[in-house]
Amino acid sequence: MMKPSLARIATRAEALAGALAALRRPAKLDLAGKVAVVTGGSRGLGLVLARELVAHGVRVALCARDVAELERARADLESRGGDVVALACDVTKRADIEGAVADARWRLGPIDILICNAGVIQVGPMELMTDDDLETALATHVWAPHHAARAVLADMRERGGRIVNVASVGGKIAVPHMLPYSTSKFALVGLSEGMRVELAKHGVLVTTVVPGLMRTGSPMHARFKGNLRAEYGWFAASDSLRATSMSADRAAKKIIAAMRRGDPEVVLSVQAKLATTLAALAPGLVQRALAVVDRLLPAAPTGDHDDREHATAGAPGSELGPAPMLARATDRAARHNNEL
Repeated sequence: MMKPSLARIATRAEALAGALAALRRPAKLDLAGKVAVVTGGSRGLGLVLARELVAHGVRVALCARDVAELERARADLESRGGDVVALACDVTKRADIEGAVADARWRLGPIDILICNAGVIQVGPMELMTDDDLETALATHVWAPHHAARAVLADMRERGGRIVNVASVGGKIAVPHMLPYSTSKFALVGLSEGMRVELAKHGVLVTTVVPGLMRTGSPMHARFKGNLRAEYGWFAASDSLRATSMSADRAAKKIIAAMRRGDPEVVLSVQAKLATTLAALAPGLVQRALAVVDRLLPAAPTGDHDDREHATAGAPGSELGPAPMLARATDRAARHNNEL
């Protein structure tokens, strides 16, 4: 009778020891020779993150849809001494993600790091957003990281690893005129935090990234509805001003440093830290303030004109024209980060 009881005690003691070990601060990850998969890695923040990884000796697999963009990004990273493969992949398709991860494993080796950065931004009044807009945002920001994480777990359960999910301050507070984006980023924060809790026992550490506005050049690929020029104008200017945004290079360094430490979360920029703190302490006040901001943003077209089509500034022949004068930093970032 004693043996089963002792065995149970030993099992529980082992489980408790493992739980206590999980509370210890993890060792800083040595990046040299590691293999990383970066979704949305052909431009913008994804490309800047890949540059930072290459600088630390990481072998990188870039995943994105546009083959021409991928080839330019690969050439950029190889010019910096990187060991890089470019993989055409639509992250909204599970089979594409699984195939890309398998290809990266075959060409570079077992996956040590996964950075889920692929994103889509839709800007415009709520009444012009459709079911398709919300489904696209959820497919990109929630289902894609879910499927990518499951695809790399075979390697990471055996070796440990790091997963980085790039969410947004829009996943902590509801940003006006960006409802599908905010909805999906809120969901990504929950998914990422849940991953952290459940994967820690396998030695897999998940970091949730909550950036504010960054000068990556991303407005060139945001999708606008409604009063197109006005929507593009406020968004591009906000994304460009030093008072409201941070450098993409600085953001990438902070993200990689947080990943190496195994931090559960990193909030980027003073503005984002202030916004998330206020939202946690006084959610009603923040929502009332955002309701005021919403009144200052361009109204949806009235009458018979109901523009439900998107316009993208970076598309050939775009009618949005050049960025406003206040957004020149966005133009420079777009050229530097392969957004054009």
